[in-house]
Amino acid sequence: MRTSGVDNNPGVIGFRSVYGEHHLCPDPDTAGPAWLDFMKSLAQKLGQRPVLMCAADIFVAALGRYARELEPYYRFSPAAELQAALCTKERQYALAEQYGMPRPLTSYIQSKAQLSDFVERARFPCLLKPRQEREWASLPESHPFRPKKAVLAGSASDLVAHYSSVEPYRPEAVAQEMIAGPDNNKYCYLAVYASDGSRLGHCIVRELRCFPAQLGSASMVRHDACRDIDEICDTFLRKLGYVGLCEIEVKRDALDGAVKLIEVNPRFSGTGDCSSYAGVEVGWLHYLDLIGQNPAPVEPLNNDFHHIIAFLEVPGVVTHLASGLLAWPELIRSYRAPLAFYDFNGRDLRATVKTMWECFKNAAVIFRRNGFRLWPRKRDGA
Repeated sequence: MRTSGVDNNPGVIGFRSVYGEHHLCPDPDTAGPAWLDFMKSLAQKLGQRPVLMCAADIFVAALGRYARELEPYYRFSPAAELQAALCTKERQYALAEQYGMPRPLTSYIQSKAQLSDFVERARFPCLLKPRQEREWASLPESHPFRPKKAVLAGSASDLVAHYSSVEPYRPEAVAQEMIAGPDNNKYCYLAVYASDGSRLGHCIVRELRCFPAQLGSASMVRHDACRDIDEICDTFLRKLGYVGLCEIEVKRDALDGAVKLIEVNPRFSGTGDCSSYAGVEVGWLHYLDLIGQNPAPVEPLNNDFHHIIAFLEVPGVVTHLASGLLAWPELIRSYRAPLAFYDFNGRDLRATVKTMWECFKNAAVIFRRNGFRLWPRKRDGA
């Protein structure tokens, strides 16, 4: 089977990988028609109406926007337009409310007046998020929120100040109560649904660590079958009429024990890679379904592993140790389980070496910022 990767950023690690061909495309956000022409030409070059799967929101949005034009050239999820809607936070949370997916208090903000209404009802701390992560990537280089997908506000005044700093550039945002509890109260539901709406495979993993702490993506997870999370997420996606790959991140609220939505990622993801180690090849199942092979549903076969995204894990461990969120004995125990990696592969040395260099470079910056300490500072009087 021939595999090709497409991206508009030549710096992504995939361009160093030995797996598959690599094609540099126009930016679908800023040059949509050129991207569409490129994708049509690529399909003709590859032949046989290839299967198209997305691994980044920018391409999920583009596919949803140009689904009708691309349908003669590619096979892809018939829910492409729904997936594109799920890529924007305001539509995602609106759909969650419409179809009964539990979520914290959330409001789509377009002005300070709307923010004031949210502040009057909210329980702090709260989060401020862009509608799409890449919207804040276009903030001025000096802006502190530019590399972030969410910022924490401990009080109403903090939230107002955060919004005031982005409003001149991006007035549309999402304000949301933060779900109480530690990072290891977070779970990811990973699944794939067939063209007839049936579930082909799924697994659930629990977060052990993330980077940045509280607001970041999982750096280490483990399999953890939870019936209530399974039922909540499966019911939501079936109500939507969902088809294709999906990751739903949820958190169990420490205050009331309820499972609440963090976000939906209607695509491949880093954490989603661990489904393969659980024995559920979601990408392969989706491929077979799209070419009309009607694959049989698969259940998880392996639950004895810890899945690591090294790019996040290395700087994350430094941060957790220095801040006291992680103790050395706990860290050592976490590495005793069989380990599976997203971005460390001895057969893919160019990509692996690049990843290791970048993650250790980032860890060194954090290490220096913490005064070259890998343990928390003692408080006065301690």
